[in-house]
Amino acid sequence: MLSLESPVVPRLGWLVSLGAAIGLTEHAVLSLVWWTLIAAACFLFLGIFCRPAAIITWLLHLVTVKSGSLVSYGVDNLTTIGLFYLMLSPLPDRYSLDARWRRLPDKDQHLLGFWRRVLQTQVCLIYFFGGVAKCVGTGWWDGANLWRALIRPPFNLISADVLIRFKYVFPVAGIAICILEIGYPFAIWDDRLRRPWLVAILLMHLGIGFAMGMYLFATVMIILNLAAFGPGILWFNESGPELPVTRRLASVPGD
Repeated sequence: MLSLESPVVPRLGWLVSLGAAIGLTEHAVLSLVWWTLIAAACFLFLGIFCRPAAIITWLLHLVTVKSGSLVSYGVDNLTTIGLFYLMLSPLPDRYSLDARWRRLPDKDQHLLGFWRRVLQTQVCLIYFFGGVAKCVGTGWWDGANLWRALIRPPFNLISADVLIRFKYVFPVAGIAICILEIGYPFAIWDDRLRRPWLVAILLMHLGIGFAMGMYLFATVMIILNLAAFGPGILWFNESGPELPVTRRLASVPGD
């Protein structure tokens, strides 16, 4: 079924076939892939051999997700996206062990800015079209979709008896989520709205994580938001605080 989707999408079956050609069992190949993925992710988290670790982590995660695409959901694709940009971005980070131990040269700030801008654009598109999709139909306007999401196993961490007491909050929360997502690509570039909008999005994902037990999804979305827009909004860049958009445009030489 997966091969019908696209014959060129990498899958674990390719590695299993390759392992069989050299005498490895399917269990041995899958165990090797699993432990290699864990080891590469740990190296990437600590900042050891950053570039090879980033490439291996992205590739093995992509292979694993595409092999189980029938049972995967959005967090898997979003994790792949984050690993893809991390693989291409300038490495290592100045806080990584590579930078401390191996004394590697500083990364190219212009290239770092380019990939961060690409990530910002994709995050904006994800939220905008996610919000537009939610506005189709009445489920998010009357709160029915929120109710169904919160009572569906295994996400029903909050008792239905408790939820029914706050049934009037669901339409307000549903409309607020639609506004937050559709307005994200516009408000995030506004000097006055960018900080409160980003904080509201982060709080929304925290709420999803705790209310539905979707801790991994919430963590991935928070990391993507912080990587894309955290510098200059919630904390200073390495070269100092980021100027507001209007001040940056006014300071461009030659105008």
